[in-house]
This record gives sequence, C-alpha cells and structure tokens, in this order.
Amino acid sequence: MVSRFGDALRNSALPLLAVRLTDEPLVVASVTACGYLPWLLFGLFGGAVADRVDQRRAMWLVDTARGVLVAGFALAVALGHASVPLLIALAFSLTALQTLFDNAATALLPSLVARGALGSANARLMTGQQLAGGLLAAPFVPLLLSAGAFTPFATDAGTYLVAAALVASLRIRPPEREPRAAGSTLRSEVGAGLRALGRDRVLRAVCLATLLCNIGMGALIATLALHVTRWLDAGDTGYVAAMTAYSAGSLAGGFAAQRIAGRTGRVRALLYGCAIQTGSLLLIGSVRHVAALVAGMVLLGAMNMVWNVNQVTLMQQRSPEAMVGRIAAAFRTASVSGAPLGAFLGGAVAGLYGLNGPALLAAVLFAAAVAALIPLRQQDIRGVTPDDDSHRALIN
Repeated sequence: MVSRFGDALRNSALPLLAVRLTDEPLVVASVTACGYLPWLLFGLFGGAVADRVDQRRAMWLVDTARGVLVAGFALAVALGHASVPLLIALAFSLTALQTLFDNAATALLPSLVARGALGSANARLMTGQQLAGGLLAAPFVPLLLSAGAFTPFATDAGTYLVAAALVASLRIRPPEREPRAAGSTLRSEVGAGLRALGRDRVLRAVCLATLLCNIGMGALIATLALHVTRWLDAGDTGYVAAMTAYSAGSLAGGFAAQRIAGRTGRVRALLYGCAIQTGSLLLIGSVRHVAALVAGMVLLGAMNMVWNVNQVTLMQQRSPEAMVGRIAAAFRTASVSGAPLGAFLGGAVAGLYGLNGPALLAAVLFAAAVAALIPLRQQDIRGVTPDDDSHRALIN
C-alpha cells in the first residue's frame, strides 16, 4: 500500500514533466508506452525467476533498487537535468524490475496465509492498494508539485525504501522446492509453466477471458476522455465524475469480493461479474446521459475488483506451488498485452463508428469472455466464510 501510494504520485507526475520537456504527442506517449514494454519482453521470465529465488528477499532487493533509481531521478530533476530519454529510461527500468516484484509477491502470499485464507488476503491487499493509489494519492500531487517538480519523485523513492523495509521484516520460511533438473534454463522453465497453465482447463479459460477483458478495457480507457467530453458533452467535470465513480466502485467491490465468492464459488463470481460488466458497458455505450455513465462506471469498477480478487486467488489455489510465479506471469503478460492492443482498436473504432463505439466494442469482448467461462461453471473452488476463518476450500 505504501509503495502503491508512491507509484500513484510518480505516475501522475511523469506525464506532466514530459509535457514540460516536449510538446510532441508521440514523444509524450512513448513515456507511457515504456511502462508496458518490459512486461511483453520480460514478464514470463520474471515469473520463472520468482519461482527460483527467495521471493521475500527478491521483493525487498527490488524495492531498494527502485528506491535508489527514483531518488537519483529526483535529484536530476531538482538540478535541472531532466530529459525525455531519462524519463523513458526510468519508466522502462522500473517496469522491468516490477516484472520480478509482482510475480514474487503473488507467489509469496501462499507462504504467509493458509490457502483457504487467500481470498480475504487478496481482497484486503487489493482494496488497500486501490485506496492508497486511487484516492489518497490524488490530492497530494498538486501539493507536491507546488513544492517543486522533483518532490513527487523524491516521495516515491521514500515509499519504495519503506516498502523494502516492511517486506524485509517478514519472518517466514521460504517454500521448499525440488532441485532443478540438470541443464534447466529459464526458457525451459517458462515453457513448463505455460504447459502447466495449458493443462488446467479452468486456468486456461480464465486466462483467455482475462485477455479479452483487458483488450476491452484498453479500448474503453484509451478513448474515455473523448467519450465523456465530446459524445456526452460533459466536459472535464464529467470525466472526473466517471473516474471517481470507478474508484468508488472498486473499493465497494473489494469489500464484497470474498462474500460473493463465498456464496457462488470463484468461477461463478468471475462469470457473474463479467456478465454485469458487459451490461455496464452496453449502458455506457448506448445511453447518452452522464447518470448512465456514472452508474456504469460504478458497476464496472466494483465488478473489476471482484474479478481481480477471485482471478488471482483462483490462480494461486489451482497452480502447483513451484509454478505460481510462472503462471502468474502468464496472466499478467496477457493483461498487459491486451491493454495496448485494445487502445489501438478503440481509437480505430472511435474514428470509424463514433465515439461510443469503443464502449460497445468492449461489451462484445466482455460477452466473449463470459462465453469462455460458461462451460466452467460446474468446476469451481467454492468460497468458505466471508473472512475465510475456517480455512477450508473445496476443489471440484
């Protein structure tokens, strides 16, 4: 949560700093693009490394390295040496390190709590991250920028170092692993993880559904400002209302995710949540009123959090313990690759069919994801109590 707070400050400040350095839209966009590229290049290998190493140590070492990098960048900004190539290098380096950190964090969680408690742990973790990054950080950005362009980055560096200290303080026994086969390489281990994912019918379908949904969300988010300000003619106020509604819905979904899974099972929670999101996108794309947009974004945010909590928990519960990092990496790579593809499709559809077209395209993709999940509704990991106190899970 501490680190996510700092990330939100940095992610808000980076584009603003880029605009000060250049007025070329393509150059500004390249800074954001570099936040995706390392996942496509290194994401699967980051998962393989996470399965090889002591995950707790990897996490605090990565956060220490990121803290040093961002501190150095803050110093360069303070001294007037900031440049677009430096921004691009920072964005690329931080995301490259994140491919190891995020996969290690996902693989570490089953070592901290019982497998039956993973749902509650993921819900609390993701809700806290949304609260810290989505709501608490926003008011601080203008205050910090008023003190100097370097201050959001200096603050982010501090949060990385605090996060590193918190992770380093954990006292857990690293999971026992079988010795690697002689001659085993990262490439072969990535392949083994992908084959394990492919053999599990549930995880394979959920991964496909995740990719489809992220293509849809990429299309919507990339064109949402145009949808709100031009198609709805709601101006900047409407855009802020839409994003606030999404954040509020996400928090509500975080509190409800485990209770929904407890009543329906995790696969059905994904299925029903995806179906509700499909309806929300149809509402956003077909009803030309701000109230419809706000209602749709609340539902979209809530069900997106329900999806995230239950998808990650399902993946952790069904994955072989020695392959959690690699299978998590496959899911994340699918997610990240879907976003830029969706952004491209959304821009093309908006130009050809109208500014509400991307929302309707997203609805079609979400409906395809529902179709991928329907055959799985009889194969489920049912939830336990909403707070998982019984630590029981039934795998059918």
